[in-house]
Amino acid sequence: MRWAGGRKAQIVLALLAAALCLVWMVPRARSAEDATEKLLAELTNAPGPSGYEEPVAKIMVRELKPYVNRITFDGLGSAIAKQGTSGPRVMLDAHMDELGGMIRRITPQGYLSMQMLGGWFDQALVDQKWWIIGSKGPVLAVTGIRDIHISSPEERTKVFPRNSLYLDVGAKDSAQVKAMGIEPGDPVVPDGPFTVLNGTQNYLAKAWDDRVGCAVMIEVAERLAKQAHPNQVFYAATVQEEIGMRGAVTASEVIKPDVGIALEVGIVKDVPGVQPEEAQEVLGGGPGYFLYDFSELPSRKLVSLVKQVAAQNSIPLQYDLITGYGDDSSSIQKSNGGVPTINLVVPTRCTHSHNGIINRQDFDHMVDLVTALIEKLDAGEVAHLHTFVSTQ
Repeated sequence: MRWAGGRKAQIVLALLAAALCLVWMVPRARSAEDATEKLLAELTNAPGPSGYEEPVAKIMVRELKPYVNRITFDGLGSAIAKQGTSGPRVMLDAHMDELGGMIRRITPQGYLSMQMLGGWFDQALVDQKWWIIGSKGPVLAVTGIRDIHISSPEERTKVFPRNSLYLDVGAKDSAQVKAMGIEPGDPVVPDGPFTVLNGTQNYLAKAWDDRVGCAVMIEVAERLAKQAHPNQVFYAATVQEEIGMRGAVTASEVIKPDVGIALEVGIVKDVPGVQPEEAQEVLGGGPGYFLYDFSELPSRKLVSLVKQVAAQNSIPLQYDLITGYGDDSSSIQKSNGGVPTINLVVPTRCTHSHNGIINRQDFDHMVDLVTALIEKLDAGEVAHLHTFVSTQ
């Protein structure tokens, strides 16, 4: 009887294991068939901190090439793809760089200090995995954490400043670190692989800021390649946004746009701890637009046009005003003698971190909105955007 009971238990366990395997495999099989999901995964998984955007640029060039007339680069490395040969010059912008770091120094004991690139919270840096892009390939590293068993009561509740943190690659001394192909100046990126969050329509990954905008540009270019539009669209995948909107400055100088549309991440209120005046968007509520951020005020006429286009196409639309936020639209706005601009955003949880979250429907609706908006931007509409006071 013991043997029989044991046998039954083995069969039950085997069936349970098979069922769990099926549950695990189904989302992956579905993912493999979803071209958009695969694109989002490839873009977010690619390493690309400020100043090291080439892996992302390679994807952007490959994906945009079938749909545009030509692709060039500005002097900093921003990729500029042109679609169309006549009409107003519409600049669609998304930045390729993500928050990351750079190796500053290698200690004799084999630890590495890091210069952060972009707006990091110090509390987001402790006890995390990172990839160092060295000359011999990626090297896994971890920012350690102080052992609680030897910490004082005061230490247990404080935030450890970034300059107290070191990367650990498992080396015993600096010679071992150098043998791994690591030296000062090498880029560092978070380890935050793309994941479909438990079978939902929410996607978890690093670098949504701003690979989500890059993906929107690619899908808009694909749609507009199949239908006429009354303008020239310049798809600008810019560099070094996170350290001062630098690529948008040089790309705007090259493009000389008549209208600017920045694609970015939005800030959501549907997480614990957000105060009513801090953010207005919710995940799954549709794409948004900014009425204000500290770097840019949008064109009021362009805001009205976005609202009109969204209503005509039954696209849900949100708005927000964010005080601690700057984006490429500010650089576009100040180019070419002054350009009507707007910042359109995909709502995102935990933007500057290893683990951000977006909603797939928000992404799809953003593609719908941007495509319809560009179709509206003919010569007459653009002239209206540039008219301020009647001369009659």
